[in-house]
Amino acid sequence: MKKLNKLIFGLNCKNYMYGDELIELAHFCDRLAAQNPEIIFTFSAPYVDIARVCKETQHMLIYAQGMDGIMPGRGNGLVLPDSLKAVGVHGVTLNHAERPMTVSQLVKAVYRAKELGLLVDICCDSAEEAKMLATLEPDCLICEPTSLIGTGHTASPEYMQEIVKSIQAISEDIIICIGAGTKDGKDVYNAIKNGAQCAGGSSGIFAAENPKAVILDMLEGFKKAKDDFGW
Repeated sequence: MKKLNKLIFGLNCKNYMYGDELIELAHFCDRLAAQNPEIIFTFSAPYVDIARVCKETQHMLIYAQGMDGIMPGRGNGLVLPDSLKAVGVHGVTLNHAERPMTVSQLVKAVYRAKELGLLVDICCDSAEEAKMLATLEPDCLICEPTSLIGTGHTASPEYMQEIVKSIQAISEDIIICIGAGTKDGKDVYNAIKNGAQCAGGSSGIFAAENPKAVILDMLEGFKKAKDDFGW
């Protein structure tokens, strides 16, 4: 993804939407992705809906919200990487604050994802965590202060700049996403201004009164950042 040299619009519905309502919004986002090929759209869906989202969209990268580092066989209730790959999932988000993983679990999941050719995004809270997790060589690190998730308040410019510097000191190939509290195009623009390549939202989009309007506003933030910062 880094080699494409494009900004990335990450949409994560968590469990704010499901079923037909989610699919309708996925169709909307897929049309936007087709109309704006200069920006990569990623769409994260609940497990029960993810196969349908994969089947009914063509222009986005579809992500699972988590995964377990297991092989086919035992593991009742766990999420099998192979089943995600089989239905067309492109990537997986690991270690989200709402689905934290032990170091052992994370290493196994990253290994299995890479084995299957799935893109790997790992969530982190601080610059210290980011530096440690960067050694696992994920495709992307999603950096968000846990205390700000779902609050509508974004991280400070100092936090953004510090965490970007920490990650780039280890690898310039890791995509950096700044998250938590993103609610509009101004927040998207500010994240990119402070060093992110990826931004987006969860509750700020999917729990909004008008999710489509928020998505369009965020897209304008991406377009302005693209023009202003040379992406």
